[in-house]
Amino acid sequence: MVSNLGGLVQTVGAAWMMTTIATSSDMVALVQAATTLPVMIFSLAAGVLADSFERRHIMLVAQILMMLVSTALAIFAVAGLLTPWLLLAFTFFIGCGTALHNPSWQASMGDLVPRSDLPGAVTLNSMSYNLMRSIGPAVGGLIVALAGAAFAFAVNAVSYIALIRALIRWKPTRIVNTLPRETFGYALSGGLRYIAMSPNLLKVMCRSFIFGLAAVSVLALLPLVTRDLVAGGAFSYGIILGCFGVGAIGGAFLNDKVRERWGNETIVRASFLTFALSTVALALSHQMWLSCLVVIPAGACWVMALSLFNVTVQLSTPRWVVGRALALYQTATFGGMASGSWIWGVSAEAYGTDVALMASGGVLVLGAVVGLRYVLPEFSKLSLDPADDFNEPTLQLDLHGRSGPIMIMVDYEIAQQDIQSFLALMVQRRRIRLRDGARQWSLLRDLEHPGIWTESYHVPTWVEYVRHHQRRTQADAEVFGHLLALHRGQNPPLVRRMIERQTVPIRDDMPLKQHTELP
Repeated sequence: MVSNLGGLVQTVGAAWMMTTIATSSDMVALVQAATTLPVMIFSLAAGVLADSFERRHIMLVAQILMMLVSTALAIFAVAGLLTPWLLLAFTFFIGCGTALHNPSWQASMGDLVPRSDLPGAVTLNSMSYNLMRSIGPAVGGLIVALAGAAFAFAVNAVSYIALIRALIRWKPTRIVNTLPRETFGYALSGGLRYIAMSPNLLKVMCRSFIFGLAAVSVLALLPLVTRDLVAGGAFSYGIILGCFGVGAIGGAFLNDKVRERWGNETIVRASFLTFALSTVALALSHQMWLSCLVVIPAGACWVMALSLFNVTVQLSTPRWVVGRALALYQTATFGGMASGSWIWGVSAEAYGTDVALMASGGVLVLGAVVGLRYVLPEFSKLSLDPADDFNEPTLQLDLHGRSGPIMIMVDYEIAQQDIQSFLALMVQRRRIRLRDGARQWSLLRDLEHPGIWTESYHVPTWVEYVRHHQRRTQADAEVFGHLLALHRGQNPPLVRRMIERQTVPIRDDMPLKQHTELP
């Protein structure tokens, strides 16, 4: 909360300073874009790091980086050296620290609380931010009005110390992984592959992109609303932004009750439409009190929609890839925000702030209509805990971890009347295999013995084969259990594991293991 307070004070200082040193409206909106653009660009890489290294160390590096950049920003402001583009550069680098920090921060919630408490933890995290949003902008506006933007930047630099100290004291439980760490490229492609094979996650990211694109108009254009529509100053800007935060706190308190009564899609669709109404009302308002009033429901919708997107991603993703899934979700959301900040800033410059806000309201209505086709899924009831049912087979060949490619063939004997059920299960089986790292998956049927079906797939190396099975969740194991129930052979399905050779070596390059005879 202390760190969030400093960040919000810095946001007010940067936005208001830009209104004093820039000559165009689009430069003011670009302050918001410079904050969100790094999250869009670097989140996926940060997600790979969050799943590969200790998250506490990553967060410490990010916080120290942001503290150093904020200190430099304060020094430049005191010296009178800031230009509009230099201010955007400093803001961009602070955004880079945020991009590095966020996936590890979000993924660490699942390390701290059980799955059943995860929705509450995400809401609590959002509430801690929005508690500060309710007072931080007003404090920031007061600081800027009394002491100037440079002092606001200095306050932010000091605020990082609280979180850095907390991270140093936190001693998370270390998970011992018996397999070597994935290379960055493999981990990156694995995260992308998992999302591509998860339709529910794709729906969440599509809707979050649209919401970020349109809803960010309020935050991006609020300095211009304050200056041009209600004729206020830095303190007035902080008050209106604080009202947005008050609404967000209210939304956090209402979250549980709303989720108990309505489904996810209903909540998200209502959030889109209510935010659209607030945006149009803000565009038409020329009174300070009315502008403060109409941003309150917008703040509530902001928290309810974004926290619901976040929880859906976390509850639909196993722990081994949750950092990358959250990073891709944030890439979609902040990518929409960065794009929207620029689009609405340019629109405000060309057509006026009120017209830009009304246009963003139209996009929000469109986002609600999209929900008729791409319905947001309910929270997953499936168990995504590791199945822990794989025993690495004893091999007769002297394989190394990097030996490969490995081809796997699994033979099933299926009765004619069970073929339709078997094929339906194999659709799920294929998605699970490919999602967890398999390649070239295929299903074969014996022409002479049509009751025999063979599932085959490749993995690059033996280590990747073992990793593939360690990723299997309890929900995945249930699918395999249903397949076993359909298998009619006297023995379990025959699994053949083979190493592939695309050329014929002159000599045997894969000797048998040497077994020592005991006396």
